[in-house]
Amino acid sequence: MTVIALDLPEGDPAPQRTPPPRPKPHESALTPGDSSRYDVRFASRASGIVSSVMRDLMSLSERPEIISLAGGFPNTESFEREIFEEVAAAVARDHLTSALQYGPTEGLVELRERIVEVMAHEGARAGVDDIMVTSGGQQAIDLSIRTFVNPGDTILAEGPTYPGAVPCFTTYEARVEQIPMDDDGLRIDLVEEALTRLAAEGRPPKLLYTIPNFHNPGGVTMSLERRQRLIELAHERELLIVEDNPYGQIRFEGDPLPTLWELDDGAGWVIYASTFSKILAPGVRVGWVAAPAAVLRKMNLGKQAADLCSSTISQRVIIEYLRRHDWRDYVARLNDIYRSRRDAMLRALEEELPADAHWSRPQGGLFVWATLPDYLDTTHLLARAVDQHEVAFVPGRGAFLDGRGGNSMRLNYSGVAEPLISEGVRRIGLAVEEMAEMHRALGGG
Repeated sequence: MTVIALDLPEGDPAPQRTPPPRPKPHESALTPGDSSRYDVRFASRASGIVSSVMRDLMSLSERPEIISLAGGFPNTESFEREIFEEVAAAVARDHLTSALQYGPTEGLVELRERIVEVMAHEGARAGVDDIMVTSGGQQAIDLSIRTFVNPGDTILAEGPTYPGAVPCFTTYEARVEQIPMDDDGLRIDLVEEALTRLAAEGRPPKLLYTIPNFHNPGGVTMSLERRQRLIELAHERELLIVEDNPYGQIRFEGDPLPTLWELDDGAGWVIYASTFSKILAPGVRVGWVAAPAAVLRKMNLGKQAADLCSSTISQRVIIEYLRRHDWRDYVARLNDIYRSRRDAMLRALEEELPADAHWSRPQGGLFVWATLPDYLDTTHLLARAVDQHEVAFVPGRGAFLDGRGGNSMRLNYSGVAEPLISEGVRRIGLAVEEMAEMHRALGGG
């Protein structure tokens, strides 16, 4: 090895090696957190997606000081720990290997057999081959829209509509015509008028999305006469209907009505969607869709692209639960709880909201839709209610795509104990009175 000696003056420090200059990155004022660097790269559909207002408010449910009437939370406290432990142990003991493995996209056969039984309890007859398991009812909605809607296509929906469906509509760039409701549900006469008008305009709707039972957020139920007329219209006008029925089993009073799926009687104009979220627990994230074979084949391809298959563990948990326990007994207990909570909310609304407010009186489901005087904007009211009174709800505009619903709000009673329901509505009443007083002080009537 050759050693090179440097002849340096005594006492001078050794020379410091200077690393070569690093190449400068491309100078830009944009940072990774600045969305403008990605704006030209986003797909056109991404720019038009509207968030679900429910999800925007979800974080409030984790703040202990906030009484949240905003969520759509079913009651899960009444699910017995011993039953969960029994079911989980059965899955671990008897099905661990398969539960940890991929499953078929359409879902496990035994679960689909059980779903047929659940649907039959409402009179909706289906076969195993009519069913595809989904990752919650939300995916069933998404697949229904994705499978049929091109950008610019027109679809019909109730006004208000399920806030969680709004991102599905906007993701696939649908043009949504919202049809008003009344105490008997969707106005079918206005649906017929819309079909005639849209056909004349050269844009017949691809489908109609509806929640006939205990509407979210409207709280109303479509009458039998209107269901029958809607199916007649579907057959006459070749109108595809997506029937979203997560709440059909959550009935406190009144007689069950036939599903649109049943009334269609196999004619193929109804796609039926539901979920175990309301009759078991939302955390399992398992729903299903029933549809004609040609539709299921396309939906299967769409689901493969999204998640390959729904959680096999969750499917196994549901199967083992249904093997050992009667889900109807659990739903009956839930309905007793929900009936009392609904009654508590209706009493509180009578006591706390002004005389010129009005609201739905649901026979089932999880929600009340309340409408305040026109001069009160519930988006502004929500900000005041959260900031000043520590209570939350869903403002009505989240259920419309055209700016309507400004003086309405969705209130949930299923996920909150009765004393908190009463206190939450009392706090909303305080915020309403403060905003009304401000309106009067500014010269309003």
